[in-house]
Amino acid sequence: MNKRLFVAVDPSDSVRKQLALLCCGLPDARWLAPDQMHLTLCFIGEVDGAIFLDIRETLAEIVAPPFDLRVRGVGFFPPRGQPRVVWAGIERCESLLSLQRKIVTLLIRMGIELENRKYTPHITLARLQHTPATKVGKYLGENGLFSGGTFTVDHFSLYTSVLGRKGASHCIEQTYLLGQKGPVQEKN
Repeated sequence: MNKRLFVAVDPSDSVRKQLALLCCGLPDARWLAPDQMHLTLCFIGEVDGAIFLDIRETLAEIVAPPFDLRVRGVGFFPPRGQPRVVWAGIERCESLLSLQRKIVTLLIRMGIELENRKYTPHITLARLQHTPATKVGKYLGENGLFSGGTFTVDHFSLYTSVLGRKGASHCIEQTYLLGQKGPVQEKN
């Protein structure tokens, strides 16, 4: 059975509550539920069951220390043209970028083909459909200076993404603790 995978960091519950307060005020926006908010480190895409098991096992080799992140600012993708995604930004953090590079390098060594896109750390807040750019501009003007709390990143997770009529839902397949080698939670 194929699985659609990504690797991500979860913001703290308090940060998710802060972000939820930003989730209003745009027409035709599909806002993410707080429990679905995450910071993607690497989108893997669809793989078969055997590759999934290899990825799940191999990610346990990642060793990195815990670190703190701060959510700061609001923006949208793509940078040119009709906005499709509204996001909250992440203050620059070399430890985050190092962790992301380690994961990508490991997956490429496994032979996994990944998107060749510059990594821009963010937490998606909404997906847009036909939302006028002027409304997005007004929203950014009102919320662009948002500064959320700091949260500690002491683990990362391998997720399955299941596409549905109302968007994707995400399920943790495995969690890996930072500061030690190996998984902390296995999903049966």
